[in-house]
Amino acid sequence: MTDQKEIKPESGGGEERAIDLILRPTSWDDYVGQDKVKKNLRIMLDAATGRGESCDHLLFFGQAGLGKTTLANLVAQELKAHLKITSGPALEKMADLAAVLTNLNKGDVLFIDEVHRLNRLIEEVLYPAMETRKLHLIVGKGPGARTLSLDLPPFTLIAATTRPNLLSAPLRSRFGASFKLDYYEHPDIEAILKRSARLLKIAINDDAIKIVARASRYTPRVANRLLRRLRDYAQVNKKEMVDAEVANKTLDMLEIDSLGLDPHDRRILETIIEKFNGGPVGVGTLAAAINEDKGVIEDVYEPYLMSIGLLTRTSSGRRATEMAYNHLKKKAK
Repeated sequence: MTDQKEIKPESGGGEERAIDLILRPTSWDDYVGQDKVKKNLRIMLDAATGRGESCDHLLFFGQAGLGKTTLANLVAQELKAHLKITSGPALEKMADLAAVLTNLNKGDVLFIDEVHRLNRLIEEVLYPAMETRKLHLIVGKGPGARTLSLDLPPFTLIAATTRPNLLSAPLRSRFGASFKLDYYEHPDIEAILKRSARLLKIAINDDAIKIVARASRYTPRVANRLLRRLRDYAQVNKKEMVDAEVANKTLDMLEIDSLGLDPHDRRILETIIEKFNGGPVGVGTLAAAINEDKGVIEDVYEPYLMSIGLLTRTSSGRRATEMAYNHLKKKAK
C-alpha cells in the first residue's frame, strides 16, 4: 500500500481536501479516461517491475484538475513503492531539496507538483540526482568551502506541471517519458460523476448527470466540485433526488452556463467582441482591458475556450469565433 508523505503540507481547505481524497481513484481500473497515457505507462511499469528496477523518471503535464496527482499515486501503488510528495514552491533552498532526496529509500517515488516553479539553482542540483543518483552539495563558504558528494538510492521522480514551456531543456531531457493529459470525453466525465455520486451517497438521475458533465469543462475536478454544490443545493432545499431542475438551478446560482463558462470566461469573449470587434487582439492588450494577469488568461481561460471552439489564437492575436457570437447571442458589427 502506498505510503503518502507530505513533505511540506499546505494549510486550509481541510474538508474539501478530505472529500477530494475520498473521490480520488485508488486503483488502475477506477481511473477513468486518459487511455493512451495509461497504456504507455502500464508498459513502462510492468517492464520496470519485471527487471526489478526503479521506473524511469516521468513528467505529467496538462491543465489543472486532469488527474496528474492521481496518476502519481497510482504509479507508486503499481510499483509497490512509498510515495513522497512535495512541490516546486516548497523547495525554496538547496537544503530543502537535500532533505527530501537524502530521506529517500530504495525504490521510492518522489512526486514534485508545480515543477515549473523550481528555481534554476535547485534544478542544477536535481540534474545529477536524476541522472547519476548523486547529490552534490557545497559545504561552508568562501575559501574553506568544499564539495560533498552523496550517493542516492534508486528512485523515480514524477513531476507535474501545467506549464511545460517553463521547464528548462536540461530538466526536460532528464525524464524517461513525458505524458500530456488531455481534456476528458463526455462519457468519461459522466462515468466519473456516477462513481463520485455513489461514494458520496448522492441520489442523482441521468438527466442531472448529463447537465453537470456538459458544464464540467471536460475536467474531473470541476465535475466533482459541481456535484458537491448540487448536493448542497438539494440538501438545503430538501430535495431527495438531484434531478435536472436541481442541476439547472444550481448552475444558474453559480452563474455557470451550459458550456461550463463562468463570468470570467464570458467577460473575456465579450470584451473581444464588443471592444475589439471580435479581434484579433493581443493578449497583453486584452489583459489590460479586463484588468487581468496575462498569464492567467493564457493558462486558465484560453485552453478551454479554444478547446470548445469559442476562441482562436492567430499570429495577430486572439479572435472570437462565430460559435462564440452565437453562444453569447451577439451580432457581428
